[in-house]
Parts: sequence; C-alpha cells; structure tokens
Amino acid sequence: MNGFFLHLSMVDVVNDKVGALVQNYGDAFHAFSLLVLKYLLVPLESGLRVLPPWLVLVVAGAITWHATRRMGVAGFFVLLLYAIGCFGLWDKLMETLALMLVATVLSIAIGVPAGIVCSQSSMLRRILLPVLDVMQTLPSFVYLIPVLMLFGLGKVPAIFATVIYALPPLIRLTDLGIRHVDGDVIEAARAFGTTRWQLLVGVQLPLARPSIMAGINQTTMMSLSMVVIASMIGSRGLGEDVLAGIQTLDVGKGMQAGIAIVILAIVIDRVSQGYGQERRARRVAAAQRDARVQARKQKREQALAREAQPDGELASDARH
Repeated sequence: MNGFFLHLSMVDVVNDKVGALVQNYGDAFHAFSLLVLKYLLVPLESGLRVLPPWLVLVVAGAITWHATRRMGVAGFFVLLLYAIGCFGLWDKLMETLALMLVATVLSIAIGVPAGIVCSQSSMLRRILLPVLDVMQTLPSFVYLIPVLMLFGLGKVPAIFATVIYALPPLIRLTDLGIRHVDGDVIEAARAFGTTRWQLLVGVQLPLARPSIMAGINQTTMMSLSMVVIASMIGSRGLGEDVLAGIQTLDVGKGMQAGIAIVILAIVIDRVSQGYGQERRARRVAAAQRDARVQARKQKREQALAREAQPDGELASDARH
C-alpha cells in the first residue's frame, strides 16, 4: 500500500492504442520515412560528404562574410570549422549538418505557413497558442517517445522529433511579426486598393521579416540541440560521440565532440542573425545617407542664398 485509496494507470491503455496505431498504419509511417530518407536526407548527406573539405570551408566562409560583412569574422569561423576537421570529426559534422538542415527546412515549410494562417484568424490563434505553450514547456526527451514508437530507430525519427520540437517559436514569431505591422501602413496599402493577398505578400511579410528571421534562428538552434539529443534513438553524427563519451565515461571524447557542436552552433547562429539584421541595417544606413545628403543640400542652398544677397542686405543682416 502506498497510502492512496485509488490506483490508476494509463500504461496499458496507451500501449494498446499505440500498438493498434502501428498495426493499422505502420506501412504508411514506414513509406513516409523512406520518402524523407530517399529524397531529402540521403542526397544532402551524400552531397556534403562528396565535397572536398576545402570547398566546404570556402563556401562557409563566403556565406559568413555575406551575412556579417566582416572578413575577420568569416576567417575566424573558417578556422574554427577547420579545427573540427583536425579533430577527425569532419564526417560526423557533415552527418549532423545534414540532419539539422533537413529538420530546419521541414520546420520552415510547416512553421511559416502555420504562422501566417494563425495571424489571419483570431479563433485559430486562441486554439493554437495554448498548444504551443505546452509544446515549449515539455522536455526535449519527451518528443523521442512517440516518434520512436511510430517510426522506430534511425535518422528519420530523429528528424521528425526535431521538427516537432523546433516548430513552436517559428509559428509564434511569424504570427507576432505579421500582427505587429504598423496599422497606418496597412491602412495606406488598403487605400490604394490592394487585395488581401497583395497586402500579405507585399506589405506584411516584408515588414515582418525581422521577426520571422528571429524565429528561423531559434528554430535552427533548437534543431541542432535536438539532433544531438536524438542520438539516443540512432541519429548518429556528433551527438553519437557525446552519448558514447557519457556512457563510457570517456571525458575527452565527449568534450571534443561537444566543442565541435558548440562551434557549429556559433557559426549557424551568427549567419542566421546576420541575415536577419541585414535588411534592417541597410534601411538604417540608407536613412542616414539620405539625411546626410539632405543636410549637405540645405547647406549649399543657404550658401548660395547668402552669396545672392546684395552687399547692403548682408550688412543689414550683420547689424541685426
């Protein structure tokens, strides 16, 4: 006796329901897994592995420079990625990167449209927000249980768990970005006779871009963290070395893989943030440039006006 009069258990009920689900729809889950594996993960991972490391480093440096506009930052990140190769973890890095990219692309393909639909319907938003709150409070390990039951072990279940875990911030920030567009701008667009679709595509989405990019940044970081955790169900990559280091108390192996994960996270975070801030920085720079041009123009006009005044008027202005 444990001191409670009632003894409740949901173990048998859940196991029976999941067993029936797998028995009835197991072939469909398996076919979907093969589809993702064949057309997304395997081509991307194979392509990354075929590329020579120096080419990957050059492309990574170019992307980093384009995002940050800082040659020193790009060179430093290239050296960090080169250090991962020196650790002997290049192939595992490509595996982790492929998993993360596939999960991120799927999250964006689902999250951005869901956020757009949510921003257009207040009723849907009231229904969806509590669900997103619950999803964001659940521990990441919880997401491994359903995908493990439905899809088994491997990389594809890890991708599905990662997508589910990384979706909430992107949906939420896309919705907030569109809803917080200035009302005066929307009214001005409607005054010109724009349709609802033109308003969304031409006005709301461009102005909500910083918020959407922030959501993509958070989704990317959460995808990377979940891909590492998903090594527990066979996702391999750098997370596999971290897990092996924990299981065998091999501190050096786990720390080395952990450092590689931190490097990858820093590079991806800086690049995604750089692209998110790029347009805003350009707008600020353009506004400052226009202000300087306008100030110089006013000074020239004032100088020409003073030169055009007769000497008597100049002397009168000086006395006043």
